[in-house]
Amino acid sequence: MKKYSQRIADNILKRKLEGMGAILIEGPKWCGKTTTAEQQAKSVVYMNDMEEGTNWLQLATVNPKGVLAGETPRLIDEWQTAPVLWDAVRYEVDHRDNEGQFILTGSAVPADDREMRHTGTGRISWLTMRTMSLWESGDSNGSVSLRDLFNAPEQLFAENLLRLEDVAYLICRGGWPRATLQKKEIALGRAFDYFDAVVKKDISRVDGVKRDSERAKRIMQSYARHQGSQTPVSTIAEDVRANDVDSVEDKTIYSYIAALKKIFVIEDMAAWNPNLRSKTAIRTSDNRYFTDPSIATAALGLSPSDLMNDLNTFGLFFETLCVRDLRVFADALDGQVYHYRDKNGLECDTVVHLRNGSYGLIEIKLGGEKLINEGAKALEQLSDKIDTTKMKAPSFRMILTAVGKFAYRREDGIYVVPIGCLKD
Repeated sequence: MKKYSQRIADNILKRKLEGMGAILIEGPKWCGKTTTAEQQAKSVVYMNDMEEGTNWLQLATVNPKGVLAGETPRLIDEWQTAPVLWDAVRYEVDHRDNEGQFILTGSAVPADDREMRHTGTGRISWLTMRTMSLWESGDSNGSVSLRDLFNAPEQLFAENLLRLEDVAYLICRGGWPRATLQKKEIALGRAFDYFDAVVKKDISRVDGVKRDSERAKRIMQSYARHQGSQTPVSTIAEDVRANDVDSVEDKTIYSYIAALKKIFVIEDMAAWNPNLRSKTAIRTSDNRYFTDPSIATAALGLSPSDLMNDLNTFGLFFETLCVRDLRVFADALDGQVYHYRDKNGLECDTVVHLRNGSYGLIEIKLGGEKLINEGAKALEQLSDKIDTTKMKAPSFRMILTAVGKFAYRREDGIYVVPIGCLKD
């Protein structure tokens, strides 16, 4: 039996099964949705099975209830191939009146919601899985817990074992579960395979609209160059037009980007809107991000050595890696990750905001005293602007770095934590 690496989503799925009749697991293909679901399922139906899949599809057409009969939780993998199962699951959850009945997982092709009569509200809960964080893949030693930082510890000390070249490799390898088990030269090819599959097949399969693979490549390349920024779609469209033989309208670019979001290739970051002491216009546009940094490096054909030779580019891709990990950890804490930027140019790379109103301010830097001091200054300026009579003060302020021998707490109370030390 193949080795299963524990995922942060394991506990989230367990908790959700205890409180809801069915769970739908969504996320990028190859991120481990089915494997994670299999760990807690008591019976499984593989709708795309080469031998039995046709029989399951036929049964779903004439008697969907028959597909759902079995020990629970019952996993229905690739359920979207028979959208009728959605309403069947909703009906069974209603009438069985018990939690933890079904787990639904699917690939990069969403179900046709025109064949679904009910939203599933109150019966089906959503769980978004992501590619592996460095803690899940074993590349972070996990000596600093994001959860613990919300308690503002007075003391913090941990040793970081990752070098800059290690981080460059981890950015290009990505968090694909299979890649984490492969030799380096083989693992680096997985992101390129993913990129090719997206532009050649998945972007058209998502809704049955035929899309040009070369245009899809150019859009993803432009997105990669504008990661972490609030670049408008019109600018991305201009990038594409510069190398497209045909005239491309903005609405066409929007349709490609919408398709990439549906299959979890792109996940933009919303702006954070705190209560401030003075009136300051906050930029509300989303920041552009891929769900995994390796998608961006693959789009631009970059290798770890390319990143090492261009530290400015390295910093952009490192930010995407940190955002991915923070999103994985925030899911476990019942939180969301945002960005902040105001009209005066003051910004904060990420804000982890929990449902209970607690939040932490995080700047992302490659490392080094100069960059760390710049990050600390920005955190201090933003902290001073927040009106703590109307909202909580930040639980913590942190500079998340690529390198640095140790994680520690500065005299000003700001934590400096290498990504190779962080866990949920």
